[in-house]
Amino acid sequence: MAKLKIIEGFEQAKAVLSRQATAEFPMISSVLKQKLVQMFGTEDPEQAVAQIINEVRSKGDKALVGYASRIDGVELASLEATKEQIAAAYQEVDKELVSALRLAAERIRSFHSQQKDNIWREFAGVKASQLIRPLERVGVYAPGGNACYPSTVLMTAVPARVAGVKEVILATPPGAKGVISPPTLVAADIAQVDRIFCVGGAQAIAALAFGTETVPRVDKICGPGNIFVVLAKKMVYGVVDIDGLNGPSEVLIIADETANPEYCAADLLAQAEHDPLASAILVTTSRRLADEVMAEVEQQLKGLPRQAIPVESLQNQGKIIVVTNIDEAIELANLYAPEHLCLMMDKAASYVDRVSNAGCIFVGGTSTVVLGDYVAGPSHVLPTGGTARFGSPLNITDFIKLINLVSIDKASLKKLGRAASVIARAEGFEAHARAVEKRFKQVDNE
Repeated sequence: MAKLKIIEGFEQAKAVLSRQATAEFPMISSVLKQKLVQMFGTEDPEQAVAQIINEVRSKGDKALVGYASRIDGVELASLEATKEQIAAAYQEVDKELVSALRLAAERIRSFHSQQKDNIWREFAGVKASQLIRPLERVGVYAPGGNACYPSTVLMTAVPARVAGVKEVILATPPGAKGVISPPTLVAADIAQVDRIFCVGGAQAIAALAFGTETVPRVDKICGPGNIFVVLAKKMVYGVVDIDGLNGPSEVLIIADETANPEYCAADLLAQAEHDPLASAILVTTSRRLADEVMAEVEQQLKGLPRQAIPVESLQNQGKIIVVTNIDEAIELANLYAPEHLCLMMDKAASYVDRVSNAGCIFVGGTSTVVLGDYVAGPSHVLPTGGTARFGSPLNITDFIKLINLVSIDKASLKKLGRAASVIARAEGFEAHARAVEKRFKQVDNE
C-alpha cells in the first residue's frame, strides 16, 4: 500500500518544496520510449512531436487520419462529429449525468459572467483609450481516448463563450471504436461548441495551430493534455496563443489539529487518482493528525477500484510535512505555489489574505477540490508546476485582446509633441523627431 514520505521541520520542508530548478517535463517510461523509437525513430518526445507537427502542417487531413491509425489504433470514417452523432449521444448518456453537466455549465457560466461584469471596462483617458475585442476563433482541447473528460470541455468552452468568442472548436481523441465518447459530445453541445473534431494528441494541436482541409486554424489553444499535447502547445506558441503548459495536477493541504483526517486523506487520494505524476501534499502543525491521515489513506485506498495510480502517485510524489505553526505552513505554500491549496484549520478564512501564490484556494473542510473540479464555477484549468507564482486560472481574459486607441488633436499635439521629439533625438531617431515637428508647422500656420 501507499506510504507517504514524512518530513519534519520547516527547513527540510523548504528544501523539498522549493522549485528553484528549471522546469522539466516528466520522464517517460521505457515502454513509451520503445514505442517512440518504433514510430518516429527517436526516444525523445520533443523530436517526435516536431515530426508530427511538420507532417500535419504539410499533409493536413491525411496526416491526421494516419496518426489516428498509428497512435490511437483506430480507422476514422470522419474527422468531424455530425449533428446526428451529437443528438444520438443524448440517448446514450445517463439522464442524471446530463443534468449534472447542465448544472455545472450554468455554474461556470454564472461565475464567468460575474467576472465579465466586474472587469469588462473599456476606458477613455486624455486622447488615449483602450478597446476590448473577443478572439475570433478558439480551439479547446479535452483529453480522451481510454477515458473522457466532459468537465474539461465545459471548463474551457463556456468561459470562451461568455467572453464573446465567435467560434469555439473542440478537439478530442477518438475512443477505441474511433468515435468521440457520448459524454464529451453532450458536454460540447451544452457548452455551445461550434465544431467538434475527433483528433487527439500533438496532431490535434498542430491541426488547430496551422489548419488542415477540414480543421480550421484558430487564434488560441486552451486545455490540458499529456506530455505530447503540452510539448506541441509549446512548439506552436507564437503561431497561435496558448493558455499555458499544464503539467501534472497537484494539491497542498494546510491542516491543524482541528482538521478532519478523513477529509484530508480523501482529498489527497482524489488528487493522486489523476495521474501517477500527480502531487498530493499535506502540511500540518499536528503530528497526531499526520499519523491519522496516513492511516486513513491506507484504509480508504482499500475501497478504490483503481488503486495502482494513486499508490504510485503517493509513493513517488506524496508527502506529509510537519511544521511548528501555521505561519511556517503558509510560507511553504507560497513557496510551492500549488495548483490547488486547501485550508483546513480553525478560522481558515482568516488566512486567505496571506496566500499570495495558488491557482485556487479551498476554504474549510467542506470545500473539497472535487467541487472545484466540476461544479463550483471557476474553471478547473489552473497553473501548475509552480507557475501560480505568475500565472492565473483560465478565465474570460484568456479569450479577449486589448487594443489601444490614440487620437491626438491639435492642442494636444503642441503640448506633447516637443517632449516626443526630444526623447526621439535622445534615442538617435531623427526621422521620428521630424515626423512630429512637421505637424508643428501645419498647426502654427492654421
